[in-house]
Amino acid sequence: MRQTPSNSMTAFIAGIGFALRSQLAHLGYATRLLLRLLAMSPQALRRFSLVRDQIFFLGNYSLAIISVSGLFVGFVLGLQGYYTLQRYGSSSALGLLVALSLVRELGPVITALLFAGRAGTALTAEIGLMKAGEQLSAMEMMAVDPVQRILAPRFWGGIIAMPLLAAVFSAVGVMGGWFVGVVMIGIDSGSFWSQMQSGVEVWADVGNGIIKSFVFGVTVTFVALYQGFEAQPTPEGVSRATTRTVVVASLAVLGLDFLLTTLMFSL
Repeated sequence: MRQTPSNSMTAFIAGIGFALRSQLAHLGYATRLLLRLLAMSPQALRRFSLVRDQIFFLGNYSLAIISVSGLFVGFVLGLQGYYTLQRYGSSSALGLLVALSLVRELGPVITALLFAGRAGTALTAEIGLMKAGEQLSAMEMMAVDPVQRILAPRFWGGIIAMPLLAAVFSAVGVMGGWFVGVVMIGIDSGSFWSQMQSGVEVWADVGNGIIKSFVFGVTVTFVALYQGFEAQPTPEGVSRATTRTVVVASLAVLGLDFLLTTLMFSL
């Protein structure tokens, strides 16, 4: 039986409504899960050994790639910044340019993106495989809450690890900029460090970077845990959940970066 234009339009509108309802249901469930994780924070932090193990696990997964990336980002900032500042006779301010770029913007953002691609996917795959192997169901049968025992320590481990990794990225990036500017190009080392020391403010610059990295840590870690917890218990389902973790977390980080930067410059 052929569909009339009115029936096709009705089916199209119904499809849009079903998709919106499904997305709202997922959003509502994610909000409830986030509130459960926050409510279980005191219990998770009391058993800090579990959180400590996750900080080591997530930091160890990401430290190498973040350190190498920070070094090369510092190299590029040193070169680009020198040739830009040289036009205006301000090459001595290279240290200030490198430090502000890393501490305020590039450090938290690139660290979050790398964290999502490395540790975030590992979290999603781990939780998804535990669900596929029915380990989470077995814990529920033994009256053990998997959200409290499995998700909450990983949640706080990611939140604590993210600012530490962002600090490592920024520190290594500054050293990379110093190497290019001072060792390779020949800028005065005293000017490089003095301009940085006098121009970088603890709260306005370093504090804003810490706030960004903390927010990104909450976002990326929660997205990774949620995708793993809600993954279909099949190899294809875990694979799709891992891919969604990278996509959703990366877009969320970039969107939140714009919002946070707007708020920080307006205050």
